[in-house]
Amino acid sequence: MRMSVPAIAAALLLSTAAGPAPAEAAGVADDVQATIDAMTGAFARGDVRGILATYEPGAVVVGEPGAPVAGTAALTAMFQQFVALEPQFTFMDHEVIEAGDIALHLSTWKMEGRTPDGSPVEQSGLSVAVLRRQPDGRWLMVIDDPYGDHILGR
Repeated sequence: MRMSVPAIAAALLLSTAAGPAPAEAAGVADDVQATIDAMTGAFARGDVRGILATYEPGAVVVGEPGAPVAGTAALTAMFQQFVALEPQFTFMDHEVIEAGDIALHLSTWKMEGRTPDGSPVEQSGLSVAVLRRQPDGRWLMVIDDPYGDHILGR
C-alpha cells in the first residue's frame, strides 16, 4: 500500500499525539532525576542506607564493568567501599525515556575522589539505569550500570 506524503505526515502527527503530554513527560523526568539526585547526594554524605533506599529490593548494580552485584549485603559492602573515596559527581547531561511504569535514565558523569591514602581517583562514564515506578509514585532503580559505555572500548 502506497501512502502519499500528506497521509504519512498525518499518520506521524496522530502517532505523536498519543504520547505523553509535555508536562507529563517533564514530570516523569523530574521524578526520575529526583531519585538519581537522592542517590548521588547520599554518596556525597557517605550515607549507604540513603543510597540503598533509591534501589528496589533485588536491584542489580554494576560495581565495575562486567561485574554486576546483587543482594543487600553485597551492595552494602560495595557502596561502603565506594563512599570511602568521598566521591564528588559532576553530570554533563541527562535523558529520561519512559514507558508506563518503567523509565530509562541515561547520563554522562565524572567522579572525583580520594583513596584512603590520599591518592586522587577520577572516573567517568555513561550511566544507564532502569527505574520502576512504585505503587506510592516514587521511582526506584532496578538496574544501574554506571559503566554503560565500557563496551565501546573493546
